[in-house]
Amino acid sequence: MGQSDPEEGQLPAPVKPPDGGWGWVVLLGCFVITGFSYAFPKAVSVYFKELMRDFHVGYSDTAWISSIMLAMLYGTGPVSSIMVNQFGCRPVMLIGGLLASSGMILASFTTNIIELYLTAGVLTGLGMALNFQPSLIMLGSYFDKRRPLANGLAAAGSPVFLSALSPLGQVLLEKFGWRGGFLIMGGLLLNCCTCGAVMRPLEMSMKRKMEKVQDKYEAKEMLPMGEKTEEAMTTTNEAKSKKAKKKKPPKGKKLLDFSIFSNRGFVIYAISKFILVLGLFVPPILLVNYAKDIGVPDTEAAFLLSIIGFIDIFARPSCGVVAGLKFIRPHVAYLFSFAMLFNGLTDICSARASNYTALVIFCVFFGISYGMVGALQFEVLMAIVGSQKFSSAIGLVLLIEAVAVLIGPPSAGRLVDALKNYEVIFYLAGSEVVLSSLFLGVVSYCCLNRGKKTPPPAKTSSTGGCSDTEEAESDAQEVEDHAGDNHQQSYSTNNALIVGSDAVNHLREDQSVDAVGRPEGDGEALMPVRCSSNQTVERESF
Repeated sequence: MGQSDPEEGQLPAPVKPPDGGWGWVVLLGCFVITGFSYAFPKAVSVYFKELMRDFHVGYSDTAWISSIMLAMLYGTGPVSSIMVNQFGCRPVMLIGGLLASSGMILASFTTNIIELYLTAGVLTGLGMALNFQPSLIMLGSYFDKRRPLANGLAAAGSPVFLSALSPLGQVLLEKFGWRGGFLIMGGLLLNCCTCGAVMRPLEMSMKRKMEKVQDKYEAKEMLPMGEKTEEAMTTTNEAKSKKAKKKKPPKGKKLLDFSIFSNRGFVIYAISKFILVLGLFVPPILLVNYAKDIGVPDTEAAFLLSIIGFIDIFARPSCGVVAGLKFIRPHVAYLFSFAMLFNGLTDICSARASNYTALVIFCVFFGISYGMVGALQFEVLMAIVGSQKFSSAIGLVLLIEAVAVLIGPPSAGRLVDALKNYEVIFYLAGSEVVLSSLFLGVVSYCCLNRGKKTPPPAKTSSTGGCSDTEEAESDAQEVEDHAGDNHQQSYSTNNALIVGSDAVNHLREDQSVDAVGRPEGDGEALMPVRCSSNQTVERESF
């Protein structure tokens, strides 16, 4: 579980993702974690009126609970990356589930708003952050060819849980009050520990497979040696001990890999995500108040968010299926750019909506584009940096997004208070999203053309749809072949005379075959033979 156990953390070597099997269980756990992480801060808003009445505070004071949760979810990304690289995904998720649950349980006993900030805000937000990031890392480890579909299905947890937790919170509030509701919500968050427990490290099963292959070669090669078996076993044990010493991770292991900033694709992605987040969350936050200002009844105005959530549930998996197509996946970054452009233009076109029908149409198109963005954002990041550096990359990206979250929506709220005009806000938010789309698409295209001018040497590398799968297969085959070669060399010197006599017998048999009629080229690997040592080498090559 510590630093000396690389199996629990970031994979130290490329391993072939199974693209199924236990990966579907991991996907289910990631679906639940994503739902809690994104939907829980919004679902807590059901309790705000009761909190305002009991603690004698305003709406802005209670809204800080959700804001602190989201700030912890995004801002503690580097902390989560360091813990994952140090201890592994599974233990970090177990600790995160306990922190998230204990935060809500302690919040049910608070007596003032500050204590709510520290328990429901900081403690629960930190716990969800320690669950969210490792679950995405494990999802990327288990899926390669089906990774776009897996990311789309996992991202669908956010709208599904939002549509379920909000009504559940209202029922709990009516029957048990906000304290009882917080207590039961804390119990529900213990399911994060269950999701963390199913995150089985992928490389451990691969290591066991390699050990079985190695033992198989040992059994085959040691049996005919007779009295030399004990000596060969000691030699094999010494080789194992030397390999174990070599496999120990270095003392100066990087807890957070800043070298990813040398990747131009990552820098482009991070800048575009910062610009995107400035305007992405503004329309859904202001939509209900905007509808009320143009004369829409309260119940119908609240139903607009339900429309967005319902469309979002189907948009994310569907977009994952499209992104996984062979002719689309190599260009998934451009599909992500199109999704952002679609979302930004939807905001701009809806700025002058003056009736409920126009707002419903806006919600349909916004739900489609918003779902596309949610399904593709982490898939694009995985494709850029790879699975080995994804844990550090996502932590740094979430930190950058945290800064944008603290700038975008609050600034929009202040502009609304100053201008008393929602139209300008929608234009501004849509322009920011369109700008991020154009930046990602144009700059990525320029860098891509520049990379094509200097093609890599003879070594072939997979891009886009073909990631680390073929490389992992070749590495596994090399390990098996290397194990077989080592065990052959351990006994070849002891049986040199036997091998030499076998080689002579093979030559005689080949000569007899030549007399009958042998095809040309057979047996050339054994000729000519001069001495016993040469015979041994030729035998091994044969």
